[in-house]
Parts: sequence; C-alpha cells; structure tokens
Amino acid sequence: MKKWIKLERIPGVLASSYEKATKLAIESYYREVAEEVVAVFNSGALLDLGTGPGNLPVEIIKRAPEIQIVGIDLSRRLIRMARSRVQSMNLSKHISFEVANAANLRFADDSFDMVISTGMLHSLKKPSNVLKEIYRVLKQGGEAWIFDPARITSYIDKRQWCASLNRRERFFLWLFGLLGLQKPIVLYSRDAIAPLIEAAGFISYTIDEADGEVRIKMKK
Repeated sequence: MKKWIKLERIPGVLASSYEKATKLAIESYYREVAEEVVAVFNSGALLDLGTGPGNLPVEIIKRAPEIQIVGIDLSRRLIRMARSRVQSMNLSKHISFEVANAANLRFADDSFDMVISTGMLHSLKKPSNVLKEIYRVLKQGGEAWIFDPARITSYIDKRQWCASLNRRERFFLWLFGLLGLQKPIVLYSRDAIAPLIEAAGFISYTIDEADGEVRIKMKK
C-alpha cells in the first residue's frame, strides 16, 4: 500500500501544471466564489490564504475594487506567477502577494475584515494552528470563509488540461501523483473540524457539506 506524505505546498516543479489547472477553473469556480464574497463584502481588507497563482483575488477585485487584498502562499513560484499577473493587469495597488505560512502570520491582531481560503484545509498538517491565526488577525465582527474542494480538477475540463501540459509537467505529475490524480484527498468532516473551530475561539459558524466540498463560514 502506498503511503503518501501530506504536502502543505505545491512543489515548484508542479507549479506550472497547477497554474494551468486553476486557470481553467476561473469561470467554473473562482468567479462563483468571488461573486459570493462581494455579495456580502465589498470594501475593507481581505486576506486570501493559499492563494496559489492569485485567481480568486483578481476575480474579487474585478467586482469590488474598494477591497484591499493580501494573498499568501507557501509556493514561491506560484507567488511569482500571481505578482506577474496582477502587474500585467495593473492591479498591484489593490492586491499584493507574499510567501508566508498561514500557521504563522506576520500580521497584527485584528488586521483584516475578512479571511478566505479555497482548497487549502485538506492539506494542512495542523489545521488548528491556522484556525487560531485566522481568529487572531480577523477583526471583531469579521468573517472567515474556508471552502475546501475535493480536487481542483473537479471544476475543469480534464482533457483540455491534460492537452495543455508539456512533457516535463506530465512527468512530474506522474512522479508526485499530486493534484488528486493519484493521491487520495480526505476532506475534514463536520465532526472533525467543529471542535478545532471552537478551540480557535469561534462561537458563531456554519459548516455545509455538499458535492464533495466543505464550506465553513465563521464570524468573530
């Protein structure tokens, strides 16, 4: 039986193939999430944890330019991609990106009006540490949303994505077995994550499980 190591970041050699996958999910996933965010939040400071190549911040800013967004990720290559993208779109005054660990944020207490994360929860070795940091940097009355898709490839045309990959990308995907192609992804159940949410300090929260995705909304 294979034993998989839980990786909290996308390895550099897989960054380009991951970026191609997420780009194909912009219309089918990120735009929908962005519209859901701006329906309740259209100005203030927002923190995007596990931002990857920055698709969600870009989609949010397109709809609500009064928001100031900081996106963080452990992958240096993905952060470089994200910065390059916002610079090319002249969005740098609205969005900034940095390499950082969500379990050890540099931001002061009560820094953000909203914190959001998509697709990161299942990869965390110690989600309790990240939840505590979310609570700490979130302003009183602010909301934190964690959406955890089973796999990004659920939202894309897999044939189109595979056709876009070059030989090097195909090789490393085969080697690592990431992006849900081989490695089984286990989502946190309501019973597993609820005690961690409460231990972090959140009292008001909802957890919805549907269509292979866990959607957590917490209010400080």
